Amino acid sequence: MVEKENSSPWKILIVDDIHGVFLDKLESIGLRCDYRPEITRSEALEILSDYEVLIIRSKFRVDEAIFDVASKLKCIGRAGAGMDNIDEQLAEKKGVRLLNAPEGNRDAVAEHLIGMLLALMNNLIRGNSQIRQGQWLREQNRGLELGGRTVALIGYGNNGQAMARKLSGFGVKIIAYDKYKTGFSDAYVEEVSMEQVVKQADVLSLHIPLTQETHNLVNEEYLRHFRKPIFFLNGARGEIVDVNAILKGIEEEKVSGAAFDVLPIEKFPALSQNDWYEKLKVNEKVLLSPHVAGWSVESYHKIATVLADKLVDFLSNK
Repeated sequence: MVEKENSSPWKILIVDDIHGVFLDKLESIGLRCDYRPEITRSEALEILSDYEVLIIRSKFRVDEAIFDVASKLKCIGRAGAGMDNIDEQLAEKKGVRLLNAPEGNRDAVAEHLIGMLLALMNNLIRGNSQIRQGQWLREQNRGLELGGRTVALIGYGNNGQAMARKLSGFGVKIIAYDKYKTGFSDAYVEEVSMEQVVKQADVLSLHIPLTQETHNLVNEEYLRHFRKPIFFLNGARGEIVDVNAILKGIEEEKVSGAAFDVLPIEKFPALSQNDWYEKLKVNEKVLLSPHVAGWSVESYHKIATVLADKLVDFLSNK
């Protein structure tokens, strides 16, 4: 059993849905979790003072109110990659360790985005719809090949690296820009400057977290620098992108097609109340999915496995 110095078992609260393998791994070493996937934020605030470990996904933001009541908190584990729903600066100030599991869904994200890209380039959604309506339009649905083009990745962490590996068999040139890393060129990707990205890119794919710095990073000014029309992919976070700027880019033929797995506003009815939603909905050069790129059947299991292993390692060293 992984125990604290006073031999008292760790108290672990799980407030979101997670694969059973997480519970099994912890129980196998004598750790029990309070699994409360239906708990509300207000209910969590009432009981968090008793817990040292909090496991979340995306249900609510871990902010000052949470930290104020969770005085015993030593660790927060996020069953996913992004940490934007946690106040990381406050966690550091409070000495709370943050764990996530980007290794668990990186392959799912990469495969999903490549699928969206191929669907856009080959007019698969439109062609399918037309056939179902009794139209057989071959010439209007002539596709574009990915081979020979340049794919630019913004960010080269877990997701960016998985994207590069998955793309490597398509005969593309893969370049990457990462503001916080250098010397990362490898067998799959060439490290470049942002100036080289805007000169060379035929496809632009985002693999960066949402921070104050990246909020609305992709806007009209950003897109204005690209020398060629691009296919645009966002499977990172919706708030990184000004959707209206992408729509304007499509209108001006600076963007050949855009795939969004994430949007600045998600879920209904909130999504339908944005003016840009109607424009996205009717645009044949836009492909949408409901924030599921990293949420495959396999990644559900892998995320839980990765996070459990990291948590066990953390608790074993406390």
